[in-house]
Amino acid sequence: MIGFFDLKLLLKQKTAFIWLLVMPLAFVAVIGIANRGGRDSPGNPTPRVLIDNLDTGFMGTLLMEELNARGLQLAGESERDEAERGIAIPAGFTDEILATEQVKLSFFKLQGSAGPPAALIEVRLVRALVGLNSALVEFVLKNPPGTKFSEDGLRELLQREDPVQLDAQFAGRNPIPAGYQQSLPGILVMYLLINLLSFGAISLTIERREGIIRRLAAYPVRPLELVLGKIFGRFLVGGVQILFLLAVGQLFLGVKVGHNLPLILTTLAIYSWMCAALGVLIGAVSSSPDRTLGISIVVGMVMAALGGCWWPLEIVGDTMRAIGMSLPTGWAMSAMHQLISFGGGFAQVDWQMAALAALGLVVTLLAGRFLRYQ
Repeated sequence: MIGFFDLKLLLKQKTAFIWLLVMPLAFVAVIGIANRGGRDSPGNPTPRVLIDNLDTGFMGTLLMEELNARGLQLAGESERDEAERGIAIPAGFTDEILATEQVKLSFFKLQGSAGPPAALIEVRLVRALVGLNSALVEFVLKNPPGTKFSEDGLRELLQREDPVQLDAQFAGRNPIPAGYQQSLPGILVMYLLINLLSFGAISLTIERREGIIRRLAAYPVRPLELVLGKIFGRFLVGGVQILFLLAVGQLFLGVKVGHNLPLILTTLAIYSWMCAALGVLIGAVSSSPDRTLGISIVVGMVMAALGGCWWPLEIVGDTMRAIGMSLPTGWAMSAMHQLISFGGGFAQVDWQMAALAALGLVVTLLAGRFLRYQ
């Protein structure tokens, strides 16, 4: 009765729908579009490489086209700060090749660039050079002896479909979630935490100040039953938000949640219970609604940022990833990516669910222990 009555009171407030439905959906759309998939997405990295082309002939142009086709974004001097590595094409590159002489390229590091993209750039550079050399060899074999290399003939060989396709991937790594695959679970996990902390803590603080909790204590209700009723009411609020955003994601945003829906709902239900219990605990020990609101928002935002709700933990360093995976938001995001993006099952999320459930139990007992009636 306590839980359903609290939900009914909350849903009578029009502003509640803004925080529960409108704001999260807007953030999902904005962040999903900003981090959308495609050629330059985190799931399909195409690092920028600075091209210093000193060649005036057509071979330098063909090499640049081949580098672009192999998955590198070519940057000029004006984009130097955004590039990860540099490639210098020497002067006379075309003339030396036409004279069948060996010519070397320079592959260099730029100041301030990161280390990991170098391996990816080097692999794609080698593939581009192999492709260009293969075209040169094939051109010689297909034409009479003494035939000079021509731009049109080489471009035709380079642009035709390869008879053998190579699918190259980094072993042991899932593709980094991008677009709505990242923004939907990330914003859902963040707003569940912020809303359930805020609604749970502020309402309990106000009810205690106005004497509502003290009047409830006059009824045959044990303190733990009162706390469980308050947690259940916030849990139902989270359920409304979960069902709405998952439905929008499945029907309109292309986020495939249907194949693992029972596990997704179970994980989010456990997470919502933990967030609701944490909100009630904050409200049980706090006496100021304004201070409670500030604490709830700050805690929610910090845990969301560190836990991978704003960006995937796969793109941060080892230290930040370890910090994120020590937080409940990190556990929830890890489980969501496994169930939504990586095709995992219960074996891949069992520890996350167990950790969230254990924390939820501890926080629930603490809320019952520290609840003050006035």
